[in-house]
Amino acid sequence: MAEDQRNRRHPQNLQGVLRLAVEAGSAADGPALPEPMSEERKEWLKGALAEVAKGQNSEVEQMKECMRVMLRDGGCERGREGEEDEEDEEGETERALEFLSELCENLDNARDLMTLGGLDLCMSQCLNHPQGSVRWRGAQLIASCAQNMPEVQCHLLSKGALSKLLQLTDSDPHPTVRVKALYAVSCLVREQEVGLRAFLSHDGFSVLMRGMQSDNEKLRTKSSFLLLNLLTVHPEHKDTVLSMGMVQQLVSVLRTPHSSFHEHVLGALCCLVEESPLGLRDCQSPTLGLEEMLNQRAEDLQGREECQEELEFCQRLRSACFCGRKPDDSGMDR
Repeated sequence: MAEDQRNRRHPQNLQGVLRLAVEAGSAADGPALPEPMSEERKEWLKGALAEVAKGQNSEVEQMKECMRVMLRDGGCERGREGEEDEEDEEGETERALEFLSELCENLDNARDLMTLGGLDLCMSQCLNHPQGSVRWRGAQLIASCAQNMPEVQCHLLSKGALSKLLQLTDSDPHPTVRVKALYAVSCLVREQEVGLRAFLSHDGFSVLMRGMQSDNEKLRTKSSFLLLNLLTVHPEHKDTVLSMGMVQQLVSVLRTPHSSFHEHVLGALCCLVEESPLGLRDCQSPTLGLEEMLNQRAEDLQGREECQEELEFCQRLRSACFCGRKPDDSGMDR
């Protein structure tokens, strides 16, 4: 028994300790009788918990080291000798950001990085870095930390992260930066009331509209998906979106060469017409030619299994806007 205990490997995290505890409890064939824990067992358990604490401390130290790398880079604003040295430092910063993103998939690490000032450092230096490869990894880190973490979301919002991320989404010259920045925006506003208010105050829907009209396929997809999500979860903002001429813009997007993201565009139009006379009237405007386009789109999508959801949105929109209308009901009463 003693030899078995010595050979047993300590778990590396709390989940490992819990798993071993469950395994120990389920190993008995019958109901366990209460009995004192042996000294040997106590020592082993203390060692296991110490390993867990040591692992957590080690990750904190690793995060601190990554922050030191970011500080050494200094946003490339200081004079540095030699192009090779500059590339080396940028490479180190990129690796540090990637490592931090991986560590911060663990919510405790995300909180620790916030407490250490790592997120503030990322916003001040990485999001403003002259190298796009650093900017997009900085946005990725913010997204990793903000997911499902209201405490981190509120901290980032209070520091003005959303405004910067929307700016990057809208106008950064590096295509990957725009995509990753929008991903971070999504992590800050979905199911986050404070984030949504900030999004509205910074005209976020206009950023999404322009994203759907860009030549970046990934950005178009993420922009249309976020628009659909926000309209589905927050229908109270339909009037704001409609007042921007969103129906006309979305229909214009649908007239571009067919792409998979058109599914989200049709879904957004469905949201805008449901229980909204204004949205319905916009879609029914004869100048848009939407009915003819939907008829043609439905015909093109028939039998294409990968497009079934898009076809359903198409039929749903056509039914909401045009089924039951008289042939001469073309909006002349307006």
